[in-house]
Amino acid sequence: MKISYNWLKQFVDTALSPEEMGSILTSTGLEVEGIEALEMVKGGLLGVVVGEVLTCEKHPDADKLKVTTVNIGADTVQIVCGAPNVAAGQKVAVATVGTTLYPKPEEGFKIKVSKIRGVDSFGMLCAEDELGLGESHAGIMVLSPNLAVGTPLAEVLELENDYQFEIGLTPNRADAMGHIGVARDVIAYLNFHNQQNLALELPAVKTHAVAKSENVTVEVSDLDRCKRYVGQTVVGVKIEASPAWLQNKLRAVGVHPINNVVDATNYIMRELGTPLHAFDVRSLNGKIVVKTAENNSLLTTLDGVERKMTDQDLMITNGNDNLCIAGVFGGQDSGVKEDTKAIFIESAYFDPVSVRKTAKSQGLNTDASFRFERGVDPALTKYALQRAVDLIIEIAGGKVGMEIQDVYPTPVSNHQFTFNYQRCSKVIGTIISKAEINTILESLDITIVSQTETEAELSVPAYRVDVTREIDVIEEVLRIYGFNNVPLPEKLNTSIGVFPKPDIERLQDVVSEWLIGTSCSETLNNSLTKSSYVEKFGGEVLKMENNVEMLNPLSQDLDVLRQSMLFNTLEVIEHNQNRQNADLKLFEFGKTYHKYNEYVENKRLMISLTGRKQLESWNSSNDLHTFYSIKGLVVGLLDRLGLKGLIKEAALKKSLLEDGVQLHILKHKVGEIGWVSSKMRKEFGIKQEVFIADLDWDAIIACLQYAKIKYTELPKFFAVRRDFSLLLDKGISFQQIEELAKGADKNLLKEVGLFDVYEGKNLPEGKKSYAVSFIFQDEEKTLQDQQIDVVMNKIHAGLEEKLGAELRS
Repeated sequence: MKISYNWLKQFVDTALSPEEMGSILTSTGLEVEGIEALEMVKGGLLGVVVGEVLTCEKHPDADKLKVTTVNIGADTVQIVCGAPNVAAGQKVAVATVGTTLYPKPEEGFKIKVSKIRGVDSFGMLCAEDELGLGESHAGIMVLSPNLAVGTPLAEVLELENDYQFEIGLTPNRADAMGHIGVARDVIAYLNFHNQQNLALELPAVKTHAVAKSENVTVEVSDLDRCKRYVGQTVVGVKIEASPAWLQNKLRAVGVHPINNVVDATNYIMRELGTPLHAFDVRSLNGKIVVKTAENNSLLTTLDGVERKMTDQDLMITNGNDNLCIAGVFGGQDSGVKEDTKAIFIESAYFDPVSVRKTAKSQGLNTDASFRFERGVDPALTKYALQRAVDLIIEIAGGKVGMEIQDVYPTPVSNHQFTFNYQRCSKVIGTIISKAEINTILESLDITIVSQTETEAELSVPAYRVDVTREIDVIEEVLRIYGFNNVPLPEKLNTSIGVFPKPDIERLQDVVSEWLIGTSCSETLNNSLTKSSYVEKFGGEVLKMENNVEMLNPLSQDLDVLRQSMLFNTLEVIEHNQNRQNADLKLFEFGKTYHKYNEYVENKRLMISLTGRKQLESWNSSNDLHTFYSIKGLVVGLLDRLGLKGLIKEAALKKSLLEDGVQLHILKHKVGEIGWVSSKMRKEFGIKQEVFIADLDWDAIIACLQYAKIKYTELPKFFAVRRDFSLLLDKGISFQQIEELAKGADKNLLKEVGLFDVYEGKNLPEGKKSYAVSFIFQDEEKTLQDQQIDVVMNKIHAGLEEKLGAELRS
């Protein structure tokens, strides 16, 4: 949300710099994500003045050019101009010699003395687009004849530089959707920290007598969805461009000016946070009826799109025709037009849930729906209407055509509850005096109905939709008091169990850094995904009934929480592949979600490899990643956590992956490694093999209690290596060989390695060849051949007997 520094200062009497103001806003919870200096026009139109065309003659050597003499105040200059509308007697915008103009913010050019078709020219008569004020290039700007020659154009247009705050407004802070809400927080902060005595004062409004009758009756048939509706007509308005000051205010907050009536409603919305809407009275037939739409009824909205409505959508109608989607978007036929003479101004309080559902179902996100679906101030609707009427009469003329219609049968009540001063200090963690707390509460518009030494009865305005309990008020006190002002405790009390809990965040950082050190890149994906993935690929692993569905999905692509991180990963790979970045090593820490008898959340780590092992280079190979690439990465990761010696492998069962292994630590399944099926790759348009490690991070953390850290001295005696070349059945795994060998000796045998695998020509059918290394070492003395031979013979016998292995010569 964009907030103007100058606009904010209209409500806060302070000399704070933009940076100081931004720091205060951030400390009170309205995080300022950026501060941008604004020039209403790049360069500020420095050097552009009001000039008067004294003479205008045809150029002697060009049919489409004119030679003019122009009084610019301090001098009279000759200027060659090609505009078709230039004429003697006009007041015009003149860019004097030395001026830099910016038709586009990124493109500037300097005005110099020039010779055009043989005639000297000392300046330039400017069109709107040349000054950066608009897009018109039909002719030069012709100004009011009442302007004084030599007056800077920036002064005529009331241009003022400003600063724009980009605030990351959280959904709970509905009260800060306008400048007055933001100002309220600044005032509360300054009153408490700077002992100032500031008060938020709203602009005064006038009471207008009905000058000309233009009555519109108001009927609300759905009081649940529309709890308050206020309206009034203004007749005799003249639709034209807004005055410069109003256009500047709107541009400062990123709003494009349209016309004086629409701009006035947008201005009030940005000021108060209350959306307004103006109807052309001709479309009403003397009646406003607020009711739910008929199924399949149609409305063409302001964007020219014909929309089909349902009986869940609240509409503004004239009794027969849909005019507007309540709280969301106006209709094309009922809006203000160039020939509009009478308007009906609407100010209302619509139910946030109703507006949110309609906006989502129609795929609309407007300034009005943004505010209504969070909750506007029901007490401010009438005042907002009066402000709009005042402003429209000021800038568009006209008179009030009827008394204010205010349908509000059941007023929205304030939140009332008991607040305990001592509990507030205890929760915050420091003693805040009763007087200090009261100062904060009163500055935030929270009324203290009654109080004792320890408690107070509070009345919180209905517009504070996020403050309904005592703990919410404590949060309000804390954000104005300042999180940084709460002292750190001098001691920390904790209980230590049998197994100290691991620092999970630190472990995640360690693993992330380790993976990045292996040239992996970390990704971060949305936990929302499309349910169709489970339907297509879930098989026996993921079930549709276990999806955690969104009540109000943003789209069909984001309608459930993910049961697996695999599909997000494949989307990332597809996105990169389509942008010529197909060699990837990725990892992501994230959560998966399942609905069984209860909701289950699981933290996982997914690693994916695809493409070449190394970047393409003249001195590197073009070897591709394989299953063993990712398996080696996972084994190294678990070794880094001290779990390598506890890992057991098993065949992959009921998996989204095509083939691979399951990993277990004791009886706990901690993940699986494998590759993505060709069917799934085809669905995502991925053209090469993808290898996946899907690890259960929660289970791995739980298994850390079994990891034992061993410290040993560096050996003083050399290690000895022996090798076997074995002929085995294809179904035998290296893990079986390793387990059998280590079972034969647990003292001298230190490592078992596989350094060659061969299958194919010159081997019997169904056989493969393994070359296995055995490393022996004694920390106390030099090994003798006889000792090693005893162990090797035992291993040989075990391999023959249990695995049917044959030694190859």
